Amino acid sequence: MYNPRDIIDLIAANLRKTRNPFGVPSSQINTWWREVPGFTRRPGDALLLTGLMYQAIPYIEATTRYLERLEGSRGADYLRFSRLSRYIPAFLVGQAFALLTSKASIQKFNGILQSICRLLTQSGVDFFYHPDMDFYSGILLYDLGDQEGFVEHARFVARTLKLHGVDKIITVDPHTTYALKELYPKYTGVSFEVEPYFALLQPKPVSGGNGQPPVTLHDPCFYGRYLKLSEGPRRLLSSLGIKYVDVRNCGEFTSCCGGPAESVSPALNREILGRRVAELEASGAPVVTFCPICLANLLKAGLPVEDLASLLGRSM
Repeated sequence: MYNPRDIIDLIAANLRKTRNPFGVPSSQINTWWREVPGFTRRPGDALLLTGLMYQAIPYIEATTRYLERLEGSRGADYLRFSRLSRYIPAFLVGQAFALLTSKASIQKFNGILQSICRLLTQSGVDFFYHPDMDFYSGILLYDLGDQEGFVEHARFVARTLKLHGVDKIITVDPHTTYALKELYPKYTGVSFEVEPYFALLQPKPVSGGNGQPPVTLHDPCFYGRYLKLSEGPRRLLSSLGIKYVDVRNCGEFTSCCGGPAESVSPALNREILGRRVAELEASGAPVVTFCPICLANLLKAGLPVEDLASLLGRSM
């Protein structure tokens, strides 16, 4: 069996070289902004920082397919990442996974970011975007226990953003939000004013409903358990006349979908995912979530699931 430490070491090496976990240039992953109107930075504008999370999902899917074939196989020890990287530069390993990514998946997750951008604009939020200031937060290293690697990367990101005069940040996913709000002040000594995008939206209230059938909300762990921000999406849905059904484990007591585990053990991921899928299916309603990792993981399980930004984009 492959050693999870090999994966952690590879992620850390990629972050040092390319500032994203996959060992390919961020400009190759981060293309969503090319299909939206140009951005102008004005004094006081907040930086829209995606953390490259939605953009990363197609690469994570390709990596997971490789790990699923490798886990438990006879040749696993001979195909360990540490042995691969001994003979093949990490950059080329990353390029190999890049070739395996689904173009349809790239378009899907890019489209979610474009929806978020339109929603913020419609709500009159003052923000700007610049791809050279959009960094991965390093949160996966923290989740996997590599605190030293996380702190090294986080210090680089915090220092660079401050050098560019960034004080206010709008985030689009729970992992980046948690890293910037809770971990960066603790480990780097640098603080930002951080708000998730859905906390800034101003939809026009709808009376009597809008014809949208009820949905079930899957709360991501970081938003639900640790940041306690689960009420924001619920208020948005209610203001738009969209009914929602809460499952037994929700909000601050939400159940994990198992997504973060797939980077070290697809088998463990499947076990955790199966339990969460059973909870969500019991509602009998389509699922809405607001985390790219949760979205990809629940789609993999065959659930009817949609990102919050896509639903809001149709409703606002």
